[in-house]
Amino acid sequence: MTPYLLVGIGGALGAMARYGFSTAVGTTANGFPLATLLINILGSIAMGVLVGFLAKTTPQYQSEIRLFVAVGIFGGFTTFSAFSLDAITLIERGDIVQAVTYILASVILSLIGLMMGLYAMRVAL
Repeated sequence: MTPYLLVGIGGALGAMARYGFSTAVGTTANGFPLATLLINILGSIAMGVLVGFLAKTTPQYQSEIRLFVAVGIFGGFTTFSAFSLDAITLIERGDIVQAVTYILASVILSLIGLMMGLYAMRVAL
């Protein structure tokens, strides 16, 4: 199976799981995004379990499984798990400055990017 198909099928499954989970959790009375928070935490835990398991048990199949599960399913479920894996990988390699830069830049610039997109649409529409 091609890498794009592995990621695509996994991504569709992850997105459906995210929607189902969000629907099941619902929203809180005060509007706190509890479902998103739980999805990010669960996805990060699952990513850690998967990567740790693959590294110890099935190194020869890592590429295909990682594409389907890590990039596809977990990517569709939450991209926060990929962000968390990248940050921890940098930390474990001892690249602390790069890790902190990556974490701060990802969070701050993503929030700024979202605000810019909202502003652009509010002005344009």
